[in-house]
Amino acid sequence: MQIQKILNNNVVITTDQKNNEIVAMGRGLAFQKKIGDEIAETAIDKTYHLANSDLFLKFQELLVDVPISYVEIANDIIDEAKVTLKNPLNDSLYISITDHLYAAIQRVKEGVRVRNLLLWDVKRLFPDEFSVGVSAVKKIKGKFKIDLGEDEAGNIALHLVNAQTESDNEDAYLMAELMQEIIQITSYYFKVQLDEESVYFYRFTTHLRFFASRIMNQRQLTDETDDELLLIIQKKYQNAYQCVERIADFISKKYHYEMSNDEKLYLTIHIARLVQKVNQ
Repeated sequence: MQIQKILNNNVVITTDQKNNEIVAMGRGLAFQKKIGDEIAETAIDKTYHLANSDLFLKFQELLVDVPISYVEIANDIIDEAKVTLKNPLNDSLYISITDHLYAAIQRVKEGVRVRNLLLWDVKRLFPDEFSVGVSAVKKIKGKFKIDLGEDEAGNIALHLVNAQTESDNEDAYLMAELMQEIIQITSYYFKVQLDEESVYFYRFTTHLRFFASRIMNQRQLTDETDDELLLIIQKKYQNAYQCVERIADFISKKYHYEMSNDEKLYLTIHIARLVQKVNQ
């Protein structure tokens, strides 16, 4: 592989076998090297190929200033997230996580800790991402001897939520707000405290995440349910369906999104099961 650009002693730009520009990393990879020199593949620890040219340039800019140890820990966190979450992650995560961790660790070194005002919501609404965040904080403590705490575990979780969304316009903060609004309407309608530790609440919030994503993208679920089945669900779960109608009215007014019959049906079933378990 031939060096096309040197970012620092540990990071260079080169090309792969398909002639794609890639970032190649390795301890001392570019030491006493110059543009045009060859580097052995055995000296490379990690390569990155970001298909989006803008992201690729931003990643290069970040790597000029951020020590390799921060990139390595970010990569470890992302690898764990891929296994745990089992969802595609946007390439932008390599930039956002690395940049966030570097800034967060520098703040803590300076004695500055920032509270995560969404921490409680993140724990409830995004438990899988939060578990990766907690694991990330442990990894960071082991590598840098710095404890970022739960607040940063929550921030890492939000970056992971953002990286799973369909559009760059989506925002985990807005998604959490929308999900919380639906949960509050449901709890208020039935006058119950929902069991947030139950598997039914977990399934409910998982459904809400994808529902919220469709609302934020104005991408309505296509109706495939016949009217007869919808009528059966309406009769079987009358209270849950009335709650969904209230949610639909709220979403229509605030987010200018009209729920399809399929969306009403699925949400009705989730709410019915959730509330049924609370009342048992």
